[in-house]
Amino acid sequence: MANTPQEYVANTYNPRAHSYVSSQVHASGPDLEQIKHLLSNQQNASVLDLGCGGGHVSYNVASLVKSVIACDVSQKMLDAVQQTAKEKSLFNITTQNAPAESLPFADQQFDWVISRFSSHHWHNLAQGIYEIQRVLKPTGTVVIIDTISSLDKTTDSFLQTIELLRDHSHVRNYNLSEYTNLFSIYGLKLTNITQRDLDLEFDSWIARTKPSEICIQAIIELQTKAPAHVKVDLKFKEDHSFSLPTATFILRK
Repeated sequence: MANTPQEYVANTYNPRAHSYVSSQVHASGPDLEQIKHLLSNQQNASVLDLGCGGGHVSYNVASLVKSVIACDVSQKMLDAVQQTAKEKSLFNITTQNAPAESLPFADQQFDWVISRFSSHHWHNLAQGIYEIQRVLKPTGTVVIIDTISSLDKTTDSFLQTIELLRDHSHVRNYNLSEYTNLFSIYGLKLTNITQRDLDLEFDSWIARTKPSEICIQAIIELQTKAPAHVKVDLKFKEDHSFSLPTATFILRK
């Protein structure tokens, strides 16, 4: 039985490890290409892949940098990442089991902290951002990538409900203002934001988390009955596929 929110997330994701390693949504995308471009001249850099999930940031940057620590709360996910790294001969990837809110790393340890599609699972986003700032070197760079919510309250409500029905460990998709306010509070200077749409094919999106049939039907019902502007905002399609806005934040101390 999970005693903490982080254990709840870990227990939820342990059985899903291999589906996230093999997920094409997570394995590719212009955001990963942007990360590789940013690290193209960082051969001596130490990187923390925070909330690594299936490890796709780690695999993409390992050959470009000195070392990568893939960090997650799911040990099964980390085991899959370590095995995949070995298969890819990426021997500078190591793993660490820890939540974003309590990192077992020294102050100013990393040149880069990268978090991709993870922060919406953190129990305490503010504490996670504080920890990122703490472990980042004074000359370091942070890249946070995640889906973001709308400032429109109705769209926000529909999105959070659909996300929770599909994944009971979902905490919250935050909006741009919520992120940028916390960055400012914890001394991280925003240097760039890139916004993109993430297209989600319904069947594979559902298959990764395997919600109950009742939850699947509830998601479809919400899509069908949503107000017109929500359908436009989230780009609902006839096959129930849709798109989520994402943001790539680049920050420095």
